[in-house]
Amino acid sequence: MNVTAPRLAVIGLGLIGGSAARAFRSGGAVSSITGYDADDHQIRLASELGVIDAGAASAAEAVRDADVVLIAVPVLATAEALRACAPGLSMHTVVTDVGSTKQSALSAAAEVFGEIPARFVAAHPIAGTEKSGIAHSLTDLFHGHRVILTPHARQDAAALACVEKLWEAAGARVVRMDAARHDAIFAATSHLPHLIAYSFVDMLARLDSADTDIFPNAGGGFRDFTRIASSSPRMWHDIVRANAQPVAALLRRQIGELQDLLTMIESGRWDELQTIFERAREARERHLAKIE
Repeated sequence: MNVTAPRLAVIGLGLIGGSAARAFRSGGAVSSITGYDADDHQIRLASELGVIDAGAASAAEAVRDADVVLIAVPVLATAEALRACAPGLSMHTVVTDVGSTKQSALSAAAEVFGEIPARFVAAHPIAGTEKSGIAHSLTDLFHGHRVILTPHARQDAAALACVEKLWEAAGARVVRMDAARHDAIFAATSHLPHLIAYSFVDMLARLDSADTDIFPNAGGGFRDFTRIASSSPRMWHDIVRANAQPVAALLRRQIGELQDLLTMIESGRWDELQTIFERAREARERHLAKIE
């Protein structure tokens, strides 16, 4: 592998895949970029925008001459993408992903290859927007944000270092942790909040007064709370499904907390309600600097 300027192939030319390609190129970390997407329009647009140097007709063609392959597809499509890439991969190719669930990525790699390849590096950049598609990709999307790598038992150290170097060139701060710990953390900080935001907007939209009263009068608080409900439904469906058990456990706890709030309101226990508000505000302010 060309360790100074590897050739990159991106499978999945959406917001994250496109932004990673832009960031790696801007950081001088790759020598060329080939892209493939199931949507031909995204390939053409990526070429027109200069995000990739060349588009490919298939995933296998895209990865054939690549030193590093970045899988940037919905998490439940990871196995399918790896299977499509397999005929074009060499034993030296580093393969990495950007999925929000890491145990599912490692399982997908094991499913396709029989065991997790030593040169497969599971990664998750903690950055994004509610937009989707290559048209919304940004060179600085990852700058100053964390990228989490979740090494596995068969992990090749050189492959891990290669992926770490790419993300550092993109301006990210790279950390490492166990895949199960990663999934538990992000069930709490990302997956459950998206689930709640989608559910809340859907509930309001089905009220009789939604079009006439509720949405026309929604203010900044509504926009702030529900912004993430504008994210890709397919992507977040896949994430929740791939991390179902940790999300379900937290959702069950959240439902219990909401039931307690309902009981407080119905029984007029206003001091207790204010205590919760104050405790939550203090916790958010204390940890605000840690939120990325």
